[in-house]
Formats: sequence, C-alpha cells, structure tokens
Amino acid sequence: MRLSYVWDYDIDAAQLADILVGRATLGRLNRDWAAVRLLEYAPYPEIVKVLGYRARLEGKGRIIEIARREGRKIIAPAVA
Repeated sequence: MRLSYVWDYDIDAAQLADILVGRATLGRLNRDWAAVRLLEYAPYPEIVKVLGYRARLEGKGRIIEIARREGRKIIAPAVA
C-alpha cells in the first residue's frame, strides 16, 4: 500500500516499517530519515499506530535533534 507521506519515493508500508525498525536501508533512507518523515508528514493517529506511543516518547529527543539539524520543523503535537 502506498503511503501519502512518502509520496516522493517508491516505498510501500512494509518497506517503511522495515526501515523504521532498522531492518533495511534504501540508499540514504535510514531509520532516522523514516522517523523524521513520519513525524513531519503523517497524520497523528498514523504516527502513534506506526511508532507506538512509548517508542515515540523514547525516541523524541533524537528525532527532534535530527530534524533541527536538517532545518526542519515538526508540529508540536506529533512529538509531545
């Protein structure tokens, strides 16, 4: 299934899941990229569904650090 928040890549839900857990990388598309992309563009319910609430909180600091380093803005409810 194609995901709206990775519209610019030929990645399906299973591939994104593999990247998010670190089982796969596609060139420069790695776990950090997938987490930032998810938080940047996915709807909040999808974020919680894919990452899980606990994992989202545990990884929040690292994801915010990466996003800021890349000059990206993440909507506050997605990382709160």
